[in-house]
Amino acid sequence: MKGYEKYFRGYFMPPVECYDWVKKDDLDKAPIWCSVDLRDGNQSLIKPMSLDQKVAFFKLLVKIGFKEIEVGFPAASETEYEFLRTLIDGDLIPDDVTIQVLTQARPHIIKKTFKALEGCKKAIVHLYNSTSKAQREQVFKKEKPEILAIATEGAQMLVDLAKETKGNFQFEYSPESFTGTEMDYALEVCNAVVDVFKPTPDNKLIINLPVTVEMSMPHVYASQVEYISKFIHSRENVLISTHPHNDRGTGVACAELALLAGADRVEGTLFGNGERTGNVDVITLAMNMYTHGIDPLLDFSDLPEIQKLYESVTEMKVYDRQPYSGKFVFAAFSGSHQDAISKGIKYHRVNKLDTWSVPYLPLDPKDVSREYSADVIRINSQSGKGGICYILETNFGLDIPQKMRETVGYIVKDVSDKEHKELTPNDVQSIFVENFVNLKSPLKLNEYHFIREGATFKVMISTELNGVRKDFLAEGSGRLDAVSNALKECYNLTYTLTNYAEHSLDSTSKAEAAAYVSILVNGKEYWGTGIHEDIICASIYALVSAINNSMNQR
Repeated sequence: MKGYEKYFRGYFMPPVECYDWVKKDDLDKAPIWCSVDLRDGNQSLIKPMSLDQKVAFFKLLVKIGFKEIEVGFPAASETEYEFLRTLIDGDLIPDDVTIQVLTQARPHIIKKTFKALEGCKKAIVHLYNSTSKAQREQVFKKEKPEILAIATEGAQMLVDLAKETKGNFQFEYSPESFTGTEMDYALEVCNAVVDVFKPTPDNKLIINLPVTVEMSMPHVYASQVEYISKFIHSRENVLISTHPHNDRGTGVACAELALLAGADRVEGTLFGNGERTGNVDVITLAMNMYTHGIDPLLDFSDLPEIQKLYESVTEMKVYDRQPYSGKFVFAAFSGSHQDAISKGIKYHRVNKLDTWSVPYLPLDPKDVSREYSADVIRINSQSGKGGICYILETNFGLDIPQKMRETVGYIVKDVSDKEHKELTPNDVQSIFVENFVNLKSPLKLNEYHFIREGATFKVMISTELNGVRKDFLAEGSGRLDAVSNALKECYNLTYTLTNYAEHSLDSTSKAEAAAYVSILVNGKEYWGTGIHEDIICASIYALVSAINNSMNQR
């Protein structure tokens, strides 16, 4: 691909080696979470949310469990200002939730921000200015000392205005475009800001290190975070925060490695909404922790409902393969995958395991309100007999015998292949019934009557073959044997009954029993199924169905 020569690595490694994070194999606790859906997420929408939509989204975030929520940039527009005042004046902010507002390091914007916060019980005021080499040279045309002064003067103004404004305020500072800033300079700016804010154990300062634009592989960002974490002033009174974007598609990796490197806090959005390729997806991060046995301190147990409201207010769509929440994330179309999943689920159920280890399913779908039958086993031409029979068992109570499964699988897959479509559970059941259950053509069994004589059963059958009626009397060692003998003699049939199975159907089914019969004709096996309230009737219908399949396939 032409043109690659004009690109260069615009990031900066720390001046000292920072690789302690490599020694850790996993996280041990959840970070402090801050949702930026209502600011960063909202500003990236083609059609920003209305006031009512913002309120609904805010309530959803509270319900999920966010304790810090960035609600906007109140000095940016009247809509942003009105939303913040609606939350405060309407007493919509729970006592255990802290709202966060964003402001540039510009005096008139800072003043309007504090005016918007009057009467707020608790708030984080988030100050930022860009520090990157590219921004300094191309946008601001300022030298390093001038950029540093913007940060410290803005910080001092926050300190002064907080004293004049009623409320409890915590401060946050972001060196915007941190990943494109020389690390020794980024540290210099952050330390200067820390010295202005003078954080305490009771009122810690948040130093947010944003991946404003992804410029490097995630391990570079981890080393950058570790460098700041190690050398920041008053580290015990500072919370290191990460705010990854996803330009290189590694936002989640950046956040996870940043936490290993010393970060205490994550800013992100639901489903990764945000500028360009988006912010880091908090759902993915939280569920990654959950599937490693860590309580994420956020409740995503009803992901379908969360997704429904999100799509409604943002008019965005969640991608079908979005981790944990997409339509197909639990779906298995491959036959071998389906077989392993169905066996794994059965193994867990039978052995009553306390830990989850089902093949191909890193998460129990039920934990996020998804269903095995609807979401896990999906049937198309690539599916296997295990998945198809799993659908029939879990949805309709039909426990297909192992030896019959291959036959059923081929027939169902053939329909999907010829129609070029995915089959629903109802489609699968319809195909199964059409091809195996209580078949009446070309042979139809109208009625039968048994007489028991000692160990022998006699049967009188009334049948039709291609519309021609015949009655016949025969006997056998059992009822099914007697009917089989009658049909053989009546129509000069030659077959061997090779397999028989039966079971009760679950209480949700209208019928009470199912029977499965196979017969061998000229070396080829044919299957039939009977379903009836009486197991004897079911077994006879299964035999007749198998005979019909043999006649129809000759």
